Amino acid sequence: MAGSKRKAELEVPIVDENDLLKLTPLGSGNEVGRSSILLEYKGKKVLLDAGIHPAYNGLASLPFFDEIDPASIDVLLVTHFHVDHAAAVPYLMEKTSFKGRVFMTHPTKAIYKWLLSDYLRVSNIGDEDQLYSEEDLITSFNRIEAVDYHQQVEVEGIKFTSFNAGHVLGAAMYLIEIAGVKVLYTGDYSREEDRHLMAAEKPDSPVDVLIAESTYGTQSHEPRLAKEMRFTSLVHDIVGRGGRCLMPVFALGRAQELLLILDEYWEAHPELDSIPIYYASSLAKKCMAVYQTYINMMNARIRKQFAISNPFVFKHISNLRNVEQFEDSGPCVMMASPGMLQNGLSRELFERWAPDKKNGLVITGYCVENTLARQAMNEPPDFTAMDGRKVSLRMSIDYISFSAHVDFTQNSKFIEEVKAPHVMLVHGEANNMFRLKSALQSRYSEREENVKIYTPKNCETVKLHFRGEKMAKTIGSLAAKYPTEDEPLNGILVAKDFQLNIMTPEDLNELGGLITTVITQRQVVPFNAATSLLKWHLEMMFGTVQETDLSKVDGSVEKGSVLRVFDTIDIKQLDNRANQLTLEWIGNAMNDMVADSVLAVILSVDSSPASVKVSTQPCSHAHSHDHDESVHDKVDKEIKADFENMIAFLKEQFGEVDADEQEHKVTVNVDGAKATVDCVKFSVDCESEALQKRVLNVVQRVKMAMKPIPVY
Repeated sequence: MAGSKRKAELEVPIVDENDLLKLTPLGSGNEVGRSSILLEYKGKKVLLDAGIHPAYNGLASLPFFDEIDPASIDVLLVTHFHVDHAAAVPYLMEKTSFKGRVFMTHPTKAIYKWLLSDYLRVSNIGDEDQLYSEEDLITSFNRIEAVDYHQQVEVEGIKFTSFNAGHVLGAAMYLIEIAGVKVLYTGDYSREEDRHLMAAEKPDSPVDVLIAESTYGTQSHEPRLAKEMRFTSLVHDIVGRGGRCLMPVFALGRAQELLLILDEYWEAHPELDSIPIYYASSLAKKCMAVYQTYINMMNARIRKQFAISNPFVFKHISNLRNVEQFEDSGPCVMMASPGMLQNGLSRELFERWAPDKKNGLVITGYCVENTLARQAMNEPPDFTAMDGRKVSLRMSIDYISFSAHVDFTQNSKFIEEVKAPHVMLVHGEANNMFRLKSALQSRYSEREENVKIYTPKNCETVKLHFRGEKMAKTIGSLAAKYPTEDEPLNGILVAKDFQLNIMTPEDLNELGGLITTVITQRQVVPFNAATSLLKWHLEMMFGTVQETDLSKVDGSVEKGSVLRVFDTIDIKQLDNRANQLTLEWIGNAMNDMVADSVLAVILSVDSSPASVKVSTQPCSHAHSHDHDESVHDKVDKEIKADFENMIAFLKEQFGEVDADEQEHKVTVNVDGAKATVDCVKFSVDCESEALQKRVLNVVQRVKMAMKPIPVY
């Protein structure tokens, strides 16, 4: 079954819309930034990441949440703490109708709160453009649930498991399974082990759809050791000529890798002891505490080093909380956030140092289009400062990618290893994404492999049809014997979270998580004929009817009799309530049908004029019950009492009336029109339709007053 499902062809007629897997980028479609992808299948909705776009402010930086109903989202999965993947989470949770559950790994949750708090503090935007407050951030934080790598979580039919993605501490890729269809979302991932993080792992499970990043398209990274050597030489050259080396970095992530490299290089070059290295982040101490806490989630090299001494206690690096502590008096190395020079300390120092050609800017990570860092890489003669003035750009500009994203070699190899028949590319600029798609398609066409690759823009939906055959498993005692062909199978079909199981009622509690309950149904109906007459009618319809004393059936202290039909329906009549019957039976499809038939017989007997005559007049045949005479007397008394009560009510309503005691009829005269009331059948006969309706309305009210049905 699984094999046929994975070959799901679009040519198969789509009968049920729920068989369509829908993937819609609300951000990161043909762009880098505001990652957010909506997955819909079988009525379930999962949102993958909720970031902002670093190049924009306010609402413009958000994913296109206005294209969806946030209240319909069941689960939000956050891959890592970077702002382009997580900074819109508080907005979604506190400013929209979203009521679903939110999951991220333990390190991501620990860093998320501090990083976004710092993001709010350094954002150079007005209150009207602020997406959420510090209070919103704290409130949202308390609702987030943390998960471990390889821990499978199930939420109302949605199963997901997180795997190590490299990239930054705590970064995860998610394998989501709904109704047997598996989707792997990589988020940002790295397949290269660096100084402190392990490489991303590949899930062993087969995958139907792969959603992969395409940040670097078809570019290839230079070898790590060569890159580190070029980086340290470049920094050495800048400070050697008396300049200040500025490295804009995110407060967490690649910054820790660069700190390890620089601290080791300074230790190996004593001549650089006099030149300070600053890590300018208010989060420095907090973040290092997180890194030390989760040391076991890092690679073997860093764990081995930690056993001797803490590698994150740096000898040559000073933490700088704010610019007021900084004495700008000579050559230095400054690592400052944010990483794309949008605002904050890195932007302030860039504007201050840009005019001096001795200084140098070293960009170490990926820069999103339309950010100042991206513009600076083109080395323009000047740029616009935050206060609007023009600043000349004479400092050297160098780019060395320590970005922990896969290059073409790593990405294409991972995609091949996963072997998903459907691949959707996100998190890449249009040109890079198109080049990667073309390269992959060429590779697959040469091998004649049928792999479909999709590159949707924001708000464009990719629809994939998966129609697997439904298969139910026998479990419990039913599975003890292997069924033969054409052998009937009796059991209960239990559908739970898209899985079908057949089991016996006895296994429901243990294997199905269900408790079986017997429902006794009870119905009370008015009845004015003799019990013997009812029994005769029931035996004509159903055969033998058992009659027993009420006390022998349920140990009741009240006196009465019980008629049992088909050994399933009990018809009870209490001596002190001779004008009503109580039907009781165990509720199921068959018993309900019999009860309906019994009720029809009872109503037929009760409403038939012949029944009243037979039960109230002497008869020639012998009765088998000694108490029938007393029953007839009771009926006579009830009819007489009803007749007298009806006369009294009608007199109050219409004045003087004519009564016929023999026929139990009352005639009402209103403005020359006459209406005759039958006090046994409670019917009205009149030539005037208006008067008939009026009198009948009164009669029905009188009947309800005289013969109310008690409520149980």
